[in-house]
Amino acid sequence: MKRKLLTSIFICIGTFSFAQFTTGTVDLIGANRTLKIDTDATTVTLTLTGPSTAWLGVGFGGTSMSSVSDMFIWNGTANRDYTASGSRSQPSADAAASQSWTIVSDVVVGSTRTVIATRALVSAGDYTFLNNSSTIPVIFAEGASTSLGSGSHNTRGSRGLTRTTLGLENFSLQAASVFPNPSNGSFKIKTKTGLNKINIFSQIGAFVRTIEVTDNSDNVEVQVEGLQTGVYLMELTNKSEKSWKKVIVN
Repeated sequence: MKRKLLTSIFICIGTFSFAQFTTGTVDLIGANRTLKIDTDATTVTLTLTGPSTAWLGVGFGGTSMSSVSDMFIWNGTANRDYTASGSRSQPSADAAASQSWTIVSDVVVGSTRTVIATRALVSAGDYTFLNNSSTIPVIFAEGASTSLGSGSHNTRGSRGLTRTTLGLENFSLQAASVFPNPSNGSFKIKTKTGLNKINIFSQIGAFVRTIEVTDNSDNVEVQVEGLQTGVYLMELTNKSEKSWKKVIVN
């Protein structure tokens, strides 16, 4: 009985430790403006897209400038970690020693910037991210230029981001990963289930090509050299489901 109890405890601890949670890619106001937040046991990863000519901001823990406790802002300076200064005041950059976000990738394709940044779940003076399925309240805005200032009134808002589990128990195509991304057109797709076919579309929805996966593989190498530089959408399919992934060819 004791052995069974200990086994159950270790299974629960292991599931909690290795589980990952994601908001999925959430469309914000306007075209090509998206946000995704992923967490694991130690780290939060933020993926943000928007105009390459604008600063891009996300605040965490509230639904207004006066209620958020922490902000990530891509802008023309080296600062990324900010604290809100009130409903009508420009956020202030945290001290250099307190800049907790690390930029993993900062890629511009056409007029769209894709920024990927990470930090620890818990960071002194910053919003604490929980690695669970709780909702993350956020605000978002962008500016008229890369110099931090007042946001554009038609591209700001707030959202409660719901999350789903991406742990060891998730064997759907939603958990598929594409790497490297961006790439030169040669990349791999890793899934936790079989993959039958990949349909590639342009960002505006025009069909580009189909790649058949003959062996129902869960680890597929894709070669799409010759595509023009830009953003493409991949429809991953098998016998029971479909999932969409965005890839950047540069």
